[in-house]
Amino acid sequence: MNKFFLRCLLAAMLLLIWSVADAQVSTPKYSNEFLNLGVGARALGMGNVQSAIAEDATAGYWNPAGLLRLPNKYNVSLMHSELFAGIAKNDYGSFAMPLDSSSALAVSVIRVGVDDIADTRRLQNEYGYIQYDSIRFFSVADYALLLSYARKSSLIQGLQLGASAKIIYRNVGDFADAYGFGIDAGAQLQRGSWQFGLMAKDITTTFTAWTHNVEELEEAYMQTGNDLPENTAELTLPRIILGVGKSFRFTDDLSAVLATDIDFTFDGKRNVLLKSDPMSVDPHIGLELAYANSVFVRAGLNNYQETMNFVGGTTKRIQPNFGVGIKTSGLNLDLALSRINNSESNSVGSSNTSSVIVSLGYAFD
Repeated sequence: MNKFFLRCLLAAMLLLIWSVADAQVSTPKYSNEFLNLGVGARALGMGNVQSAIAEDATAGYWNPAGLLRLPNKYNVSLMHSELFAGIAKNDYGSFAMPLDSSSALAVSVIRVGVDDIADTRRLQNEYGYIQYDSIRFFSVADYALLLSYARKSSLIQGLQLGASAKIIYRNVGDFADAYGFGIDAGAQLQRGSWQFGLMAKDITTTFTAWTHNVEELEEAYMQTGNDLPENTAELTLPRIILGVGKSFRFTDDLSAVLATDIDFTFDGKRNVLLKSDPMSVDPHIGLELAYANSVFVRAGLNNYQETMNFVGGTTKRIQPNFGVGIKTSGLNLDLALSRINNSESNSVGSSNTSSVIVSLGYAFD
């Protein structure tokens, strides 16, 4: 199983490298950023803190090493969230199962997209009349398929290792599409009530090759005077996430988990707490309270930024997240609320935008 998995990864990487060999290669900041939005209402309600504590079907995304702590033989997770007042949709589904007492696997699918975008290029006919029936609609969507595998270490007790191969497809209607491939690797270590996690995303750098439909774009670019785009290849640079969590038991029924993740990115200066050209550091923290392991209340802080308001001042803000969950007979229902933008009293034209996340999980033997 291990040799077959590695051979598939190697073959896919070689095919992708060959496909982008003649393309212009760039390393843009925030490349494939849709894969960093997060999945699962539990995680999103805790400020995207999961690298050390992920233990359900979503672990294939957060840290594949966590698949070795699956609660049951068969585990399913589904999520739907709407971003920016429902304009963008973020959907996720996964299936995970242990192979034996020392290994597990998972398959995950992610889609982030904006649908029903109006194409009005042919709204006016050759005689100058408006024809509403000539309007066409298209979608801009990003897809990812993750194949995850985890195995216990035979050298260090309590150490779990995992990896995810991800295949990426990005589509902009009939105008452009892209294919990509990358590998994530993770580890978890448990010592008593302490849990530690390490997640290396895009550890080999992720290749994404773009192809543009010149015939569809030619008319629009001629009207604007811009040059037609060339086929390009993007490289997504690695991101390292270090996590630590601690469990608390207050009574027989009341418990808590406090955890933090620290993201290290290397694609240039980002608008985060600690930033520089070589590396940026973005910490976030999450808390989960549980009653009888059936009712959960969650909170988290992430996405620290410094923004400039309309009167010229600089504002520091952080994104609050809240969530609740219910678990019964193998069924998990989780809800989360994230405040993406906070209004300031001294801002002009500021607004509140919240994202509601609904997640459903089911585990059974």
